Amino acid sequence: MYESDAGLLAPGRAGSPAEATTGDSAFLQAMLDAEAALTRAQSACGLAPADAGRAVTETADADRFDVRDLALRARSGGNPVIPLVADLTAAVPEDARPYVHRGATSQDILDTAAMLVASRTLATVLEDLERAAGEVARHATTHRDTQMAGRTLTQHAVPTTFGLKAAGWRALILDARDRLTAVRASLPAQLGGAAGTLAAFSAFSAPSVAQEDTEGQEDADGQGEADLLALVAAYARELGLAEPALPWHTLRTPIADLAGALAFTAGALGKMAADVLTLSRTEIGEVEEEEWGGSSALPHKANPVHATLIAAAARRAPGLAATLYGSLTAEDERPAGAWHAEWEPLRDLLRLVGGAARDGAALAAGLRVVPYAMRENLQLTDGLIVSERLAAVFAGRIGRARAREVLSGAADRARSETADLSDVLFDVLREEPELAGLDLAELTDPTRYTGSAGLLTDRALERR
Repeated sequence: MYESDAGLLAPGRAGSPAEATTGDSAFLQAMLDAEAALTRAQSACGLAPADAGRAVTETADADRFDVRDLALRARSGGNPVIPLVADLTAAVPEDARPYVHRGATSQDILDTAAMLVASRTLATVLEDLERAAGEVARHATTHRDTQMAGRTLTQHAVPTTFGLKAAGWRALILDARDRLTAVRASLPAQLGGAAGTLAAFSAFSAPSVAQEDTEGQEDADGQGEADLLALVAAYARELGLAEPALPWHTLRTPIADLAGALAFTAGALGKMAADVLTLSRTEIGEVEEEEWGGSSALPHKANPVHATLIAAAARRAPGLAATLYGSLTAEDERPAGAWHAEWEPLRDLLRLVGGAARDGAALAAGLRVVPYAMRENLQLTDGLIVSERLAAVFAGRIGRARAREVLSGAADRARSETADLSDVLFDVLREEPELAGLDLAELTDPTRYTGSAGLLTDRALERR
């Protein structure tokens, strides 16, 4: 018999903190935490004995339950909460059994568990994002004025600096951090009962026949409903999750917001990875990973493996998020299929982003910048990279149309003759008296045309 998924085909998440916080045992523990918190909350609200809350909490340990057995038995009801409730009820002392899962529905527990798993996973992701942002800031500071070729549509455009590029990476990472922080703070508990009305909790907490004559007026005044809202608040407090305004069985804003923030994070890290993959090409060589990966066939290879794994995660994340967004169209008060479709893509998305954040921090920490390669590459077009600057200066003397004509002709000649643009322009200037006296050596020096890159970098680094 083959082993269960050990991450053999998922090196991006293998060994990451997110792998531990999203595994089957972690989800099982989260479901047990949700069940225990529910009993404790009912105890706190006077709806269950205090001993029941303590008993369920003491029993709610994932190591006491068989994950594989629960998974197989989940097929009969379509979710793992049903067999888990049976096993948990059997495991607690007899006097606590009536208070296990009392009033709840399976989706209350599994949704709440998903929010707990997400919150615990995001804590590790945010730590890695902070580390990545710090390392990238170091590169931006160190290389504030390190000139390199700016590239658009894969071709040299105008000079820029590596500091500005790194500052841009950091801005995206901080954007991701802010989004995940906000989403994590808003992750809600789920409690609504069978159809989101809390009716079962009301039934269980209803006064006995002997009490009805003396307590009926309280119910008529709405005290019972108020007590149930207090139960929802107590439940959320026990879990450290946000209190929901409504049961959200088919109001999937929390899942959609989480999906969006996770997909954005994967893309933000993916931008840095994409740049590293391009700049570390053999023929470019402007950066390289310190912890490079080898090849099974080519002994000389030094592959940018962290960037590769991040790029893979960034490509998968949007599709997973799309599935979660698709589950927004959930019918009725509890859906068939839409809710069930969320479980695996949500876990995969958490794992992908957790692994990508881990690799992003490692990539940034070990990134080697090669300034001399950047300087050499700036000269590849023999001065053409500063044609924008020349066009602006020439236009001030001979007009925009004539300046474009002159420079287009000079550029064509430089390319055809494999000549330096400044050499060609010396001949041009003799034919254009209005351009006499210009310092072509200075105007065609790409290191002197980085605009406000330094100031932009400084401003970006002011963000905390």
